[in-house]
Amino acid sequence: METERTKVSELGEDPSPLRGRPWLASYAPGVDPEVVVPGGSLPEMLAASGKRFGSRVALDFFGAETTYAQLADQVSCAANALRIEGVRAGDRVALVLPNCPQHVVAFYAVLRLGAIVVEHNPLYTAPELEHQLADCGATVVVCWDKTAPVIDGLRARTSVQIILAVDLSRALPWRKRLALLLPVPKARASRSAMTGPVPRDVLSWEKVTSSSPRIDAALPQPGAEDVALLQYTGGTTGVPKGAVLTHRNLQANAAQGRAWMPGLNEGEETVYAVLPLFHAYGLTLCLTYTMSMGATMVLLPRFDLGQMIEAIKRRPPTFLPAVPPIYERLAAAARDGRTDLSTIRYAISGAMALPPDVVTTWESVSGGLLVEGYGMTETSPISLGNPAAPTRRPGTVGVPFPSTRIRIVDQDDTSQDRPIGEPGELLIAGPQVFSGYWNSPKETAAVLLPGGWVRTGDIAIADADGFVRIVDRIKELIITGGFNVYPSEVEHVLRELPEVEDLAVVGIPAGGDSGEDVVVAIVPVAGATIDTAHVRAYARERLAGYKVPRRVVVLEDLPRSQVGKIIRRQVRQRVEAMDTFDAG
Repeated sequence: METERTKVSELGEDPSPLRGRPWLASYAPGVDPEVVVPGGSLPEMLAASGKRFGSRVALDFFGAETTYAQLADQVSCAANALRIEGVRAGDRVALVLPNCPQHVVAFYAVLRLGAIVVEHNPLYTAPELEHQLADCGATVVVCWDKTAPVIDGLRARTSVQIILAVDLSRALPWRKRLALLLPVPKARASRSAMTGPVPRDVLSWEKVTSSSPRIDAALPQPGAEDVALLQYTGGTTGVPKGAVLTHRNLQANAAQGRAWMPGLNEGEETVYAVLPLFHAYGLTLCLTYTMSMGATMVLLPRFDLGQMIEAIKRRPPTFLPAVPPIYERLAAAARDGRTDLSTIRYAISGAMALPPDVVTTWESVSGGLLVEGYGMTETSPISLGNPAAPTRRPGTVGVPFPSTRIRIVDQDDTSQDRPIGEPGELLIAGPQVFSGYWNSPKETAAVLLPGGWVRTGDIAIADADGFVRIVDRIKELIITGGFNVYPSEVEHVLRELPEVEDLAVVGIPAGGDSGEDVVVAIVPVAGATIDTAHVRAYARERLAGYKVPRRVVVLEDLPRSQVGKIIRRQVRQRVEAMDTFDAG
C-alpha cells in the first residue's frame, strides 16, 4: 500500500502571522511535524492490521471477544452479503446503530465494496432520519432492530429499499444471552432495552451475513480519493448537511492521531469506545485510529458508569477518548475506591471545553495525561490538540496537528488575518479537510476557501506559540447594543457560583434596535435557590456592563447532544417558550 508524506509547504500559500509554525517547539518528543498518510482504502488498512495482529483481540463486547483474524473474515462475508443484496460502488448505505461489533463489521463491509457509509444516530426521531435518508439517497439501511419499525415507515418518502436489522444480543457472550431468556422481570427489561420485534419485510443482518461466503478477493478496492463517508453535521449554519469524507481524509486523521501520541504502541493498547461510533469524534478515534493501531477496542453501547467499572476490571484501558462529564464521573469513582484508572496513560477530551480542574483531578487519580483536542466533522474531525507532554496548556485546545495549518481571520473578510492575541474566525487546512457537502455546492463554497482552508465558524485567539483558545461559535455570538458578547466568557464567570450546577448563556431578541438580551439559564445545585439579583451582581463585579445577563431563568436541566455538549439553540427555544407562556 503506497504512502505519501503531506508537507505543510505543499498545501498552498499561508499568509498567517503563524506561518512559521511556532507550535512545533511545543510538540511532544518524537512527534514528526509532517504526517505520512497511508495510500489505499480503509478496508486495506484493516486487512493490514489483520495480517499483523491476527490473533490479538480486536473487539470486546461485554466479554465477547473477536480477534483481528475473525473480524477480517466477518467483514469479508458481510461485504459479500451486501453485494448479493445489490450494493455497488458509490451506493450510499445508512448505518443506524449503537456501539456494537456489528457496527464495526458493517462499516468496513460497506467500504470494501466501494460504497459510502452514512452514519446516523439510532435515537433520532422519524423526521430527523427522514431528512437525512432522503438527502443522501441511501437504498440500503443496516439498523438496530429497535429502530427498524421507524425506518420501515419511511420507505415511501425516501429511497430506502432494503433494511437489515441487527439484534445486539447476538453479539453478547453466550451466558449473557441465556440470562436474557430467563422468565424474570429484570431479564425481560434487559431484553426489551437491547432488542425488539421487526416488521415482516425487514431482513435479519445475522442471517444474511452468517450464510454468506467470503467476498472474491479480486473485487477491486476503492481508491484513496474515493468517498468513504457522509457524516451529517450542522456545520456553521445549523442545517444538517452531509460532509463528504474520503478514505484519504480518514486515513490522514488516523495517521495524525498515531503521530500525536508516540507513546502508544501498535498491537499493545486497549481503547474504550464509549463515544458513539456514529459521531465523528468516536468514529475516528475508535473505528479508524484504533483499528489502524492494532489495538483492542472495548465497545460500550452508551456511557453507563457501572458497566464501565465492570469493563475496567475485566480489561483495563490504556487510552481513553471521552468528554469532560465522563472524566468527572470516572475520577469521582476512582476517588471513592470504586475503580482503578492507573492503567490509562493517555486520555483525550473533545466536543466541549475541558475545565482545568477536571484535568487536575483526573491526572491525580490516574497518574496519566489528559489533554484537550479540537475538531469538527469537516476536518475528519481532529485538527488541533494539546501536546501529550509537559508543554500542554490546560484551558486551550492546543496547537495544530502534524501537516495542519491554522489562520485567525476577520470573520467578515477572511482575506484579512488578525494579529496574534486578537479574536477572529479560525481557519484550518490539512489532509484531513473534507471535500465539501453532499449535493450542496452553495454551502460548500461558503465554507471551503481557496488554498484548501475551511471556515470553522468558531471565534478563536492564538498566542505567539500557536496555542489556541476557542472563544465561541460565530452563530452563538450575542450582539447587544452594538457590542459582541461571547457566551462562554459569561458562562466561565458564573460557573464559579456555588449554587450553580449547570448553565448556558444565550441571546434572546430584545426588540427595537437593541439587538439581543444576554440571558443565562441556570440549573441549580440540588436544594439550592437561585437569587437573580445576586447572580447579576456577581456578574457585574467581574464583567463589563453589556455582558451582564439582563435576565436569569431557572431550568430543571439543559438539553445536551449525544456526546454531552449543551445545545444552546434548544436552550434558546425553551427560554422563548417560557416568554410566550408568560405573555399568554
